[in-house]
Amino acid sequence: MDDAPEATAPHRPESALVEALRAGDDDAYVQLVRQYGGPMLAVARRLLRNEADAQDALQDAFLSAFKSIRGFQGQSQLSTWLHRIAVNAALMKQRARTRRPEQPIEELLPAFDGSGHRRNSGASWPEDPTRTAEAGELKKLVADSIDRLPETYRTVLLLRDVEGLDGAEAAASLGVNENTVKIRLHRARQALRELLDPHMQGTRACSSPAKS
Repeated sequence: MDDAPEATAPHRPESALVEALRAGDDDAYVQLVRQYGGPMLAVARRLLRNEADAQDALQDAFLSAFKSIRGFQGQSQLSTWLHRIAVNAALMKQRARTRRPEQPIEELLPAFDGSGHRRNSGASWPEDPTRTAEAGELKKLVADSIDRLPETYRTVLLLRDVEGLDGAEAAASLGVNENTVKIRLHRARQALRELLDPHMQGTRACSSPAKS
């Protein structure tokens, strides 16, 4: 006679899951990892660009969450709380790595003439080019271009425009003031537009109707 199948752990709603975690319920820990591990790992991968480091950051994030769950007040969704923990774990891992010399951001910024006009007007862009990444091919192009930014600026851009942190949250996570975040974000967006302009001009040229 075959053994009876193992009973699966119940899928608790968020409030019940939090209470079970506070009580030290092993099944609740399993649910937390299964339900939120994927999105948290994605955050770490975006920030660290290294699978081993991302996996380490994920483990650190869960350890931090398990230790801090009693302090979770429910003022935000559990997913939001875990997202911030994952961001901080990834940033701590990033700081612990040996820093390589960065390409100066000035090399990627637009050039201006003596009258203050941009030398190459380029394509017409919205304020935030990451918001234009709708099609799969364009999304990959934007992601690859973001990866070309110096890490200091790339991190700010990801925190603000991809991970959705506000200025104060990004500043606190990075240990800088909000004005520094604003400056880095502005320059990162400028550099990203410069990197994307040649591709966008080619796309617009191909999509323009031929003149008879």
